[in-house]
Amino acid sequence: MHIFDYSFLQNGLIPAGLFNITTDIYTLRAMASDRKTNFNDVFTELEAIAKVQSVKSSNAIEGIITTDDRIKAIVNGNSAPLNHSEQEIAGYRDALAEIHTGYANMDFRQPDILRLHSIMMNIAGYSHAGKYKEFDNEIIEEDKNGKRHVRFHPTSAADTLEEMEQLELAYLEARDNPNINQLLLIPCVILDFLCIHPFRDGNGRISRLLSLLLLYKNGFDAGKYISFEEQINNRKGNYYDALQKSSQGWHVNNHDYSAFILEFITTVYTCYKELDKRFAVIGSKKVTKQARIEATVLNSLTPISKADIGKILPDVSATTIEAVLGKMVKNKLISKVGTGKGIKYISNGTTDSLVGIIKTNTDLDSTKEKTLKEKYSITK
Repeated sequence: MHIFDYSFLQNGLIPAGLFNITTDIYTLRAMASDRKTNFNDVFTELEAIAKVQSVKSSNAIEGIITTDDRIKAIVNGNSAPLNHSEQEIAGYRDALAEIHTGYANMDFRQPDILRLHSIMMNIAGYSHAGKYKEFDNEIIEEDKNGKRHVRFHPTSAADTLEEMEQLELAYLEARDNPNINQLLLIPCVILDFLCIHPFRDGNGRISRLLSLLLLYKNGFDAGKYISFEEQINNRKGNYYDALQKSSQGWHVNNHDYSAFILEFITTVYTCYKELDKRFAVIGSKKVTKQARIEATVLNSLTPISKADIGKILPDVSATTIEAVLGKMVKNKLISKVGTGKGIKYISNGTTDSLVGIIKTNTDLDSTKEKTLKEKYSITK
């Protein structure tokens, strides 16, 4: 039987490798809070975009996919699901909405966890929706040769209820301990939940929903505006490697949370950093449309499509976006990734050119220029 004990976190010390990133998260959180007060409409736009990306990415991690148009239609309630995959997608949509609107009245308690699972699985008609597993399960992986291997043996079905009870109580005790940093506690709890693997199906998706729940309840809500699930999907190789490292020896209480904590915190930081960059672009309405398009692409952490740019800059036409991207490719500021309808664009790392772009497109004094450079995260 695993022993759930988070007292090792109560000394208040943050490992050296995590100190800078956690400090940055708290700084970026404060900035986001101030901006939300003054630019609520911008955050409303970002939340609508992030919902679609979150539903798409969390299901894609599990191999549940459909077209982008269908995802958007389902998330926005413009279409009923047409097949089983889309029913799964609609279920995650509803469970995510429950987190977004009701997290203040929820907690890491078994009734809430079971209810989330029920909401997520009901549309697809699963009889085990909202119920713990009745049979033992195993986490299987497939190697490059197509051979399957058992990656991890989760808690047995017979012990699941007791271990979930112990996990809940351990979390509530640690949550109320003022000497424990909640940002470090959350990934430990999520790792333990994944090692128990309490459900027959949907454990990964529920773990991401619970991550958001605990982050929101502790004031870290960047995942509402920049998809937390999309960042995990972008880094899923690192995510699963960290999960495997930190779960080794879990059953005999001889495991190390460090790798998973670092990966989880990095994902949270990425959300806040991307929020900072996107807000700088959307919130700078006085800068020309051309400059905002250029800044959007150059600041993106991952390849970005024309459609993505259109979502970030809803006041800019598709024709303008296409024209600016063409010039940027010609000037070797960005490169194309992919072909056909799947083409995306990525920065070549030429940030100096953006300084010139901002100068030529706006009438700036030195103070305003410095502010824009900081907003766009430009360094020379």
